[in-house]
Amino acid sequence: MTTEPAVGWLDVDAESAGQRLDNFLLRHLKGVPKAHVYRIIRSGEVRVNKGRAAADTRVAAGDRVRVPPVRVAERSASAQDAPAREFPILLEDEHLLAIDKPAGVAVHGGSGVSFGVIEQLRRARPGARFIELVHRLDRETSGILLIAKKRSALTHLQDQFRERETGKTYLALVLGEWPERLKVIDVPLRKYLLQDGERRVRVTTKDDPEGMRSISLVKVRERWAGFTLLEVTIKTGRTHQIRVHLAAQGHPIAGDGKYGDFERNKALQKQGLKRMFLHAWRLQFTHPASAQALELHAALPSDLLSFSKHAPKTP
Repeated sequence: MTTEPAVGWLDVDAESAGQRLDNFLLRHLKGVPKAHVYRIIRSGEVRVNKGRAAADTRVAAGDRVRVPPVRVAERSASAQDAPAREFPILLEDEHLLAIDKPAGVAVHGGSGVSFGVIEQLRRARPGARFIELVHRLDRETSGILLIAKKRSALTHLQDQFRERETGKTYLALVLGEWPERLKVIDVPLRKYLLQDGERRVRVTTKDDPEGMRSISLVKVRERWAGFTLLEVTIKTGRTHQIRVHLAAQGHPIAGDGKYGDFERNKALQKQGLKRMFLHAWRLQFTHPASAQALELHAALPSDLLSFSKHAPKTP
């Protein structure tokens, strides 16, 4: 069931000041596909104070945003009934919340998922005025996830991510012997769609106009029999960046169901690895209010730790 479309007007309040236009619209147009939001911005149908604006335009308090007729799907009962849930807390104050996200939980609803971390947190904290994701993690990836509790904190932290002022390091177990000399992967990535509409990413050439520069720094942490445990620090935050960069080098992540070795994955499941071995282990950033340099760590979760303890190591 859908509501009838009509021209709409959104007024930007002080809490939303400084937010990108695309993020402002995505927050207010719940139920409208993300691709459609970007389409109406590109077409010029969205107006800020009667003028055209780009997706990265920063809205200001008092701005009036015209939204063309869009058909908004009513929230499903499953989305409304997202169970209240708290997650392991690594850090919390009045400005932000850092949690250790378990694998198998989406960060937000959409793409066939009724609800995710953010919806469950909002249900668990009905009195909270503001809870928004600062960044994202793949559903299959565990580890550190930052959430803003104030609009000012969200803007400040997202600026840090965009300007590459944060340090995001993952632990990834790859198949085979990773070459010690390969420490920097600077290879562009390009998104594409499968025939069924599923989003995928592949490496491309530097002259590809649709390619996005993507940089991953790789350090060997441990060598196991038939595997290498890597510390991967991403300097750019592209979709599926680590997964595609490592697989393109001939060393896919163990258990990766999209870019990995499917036959090996079946064997690994029998050996106790039930999901992709990718964990957001360390996050370095500056506190949005105090300007204090922070470094958070999330230990390997029990399932990955159990698999690692039983895997034979090499000297």
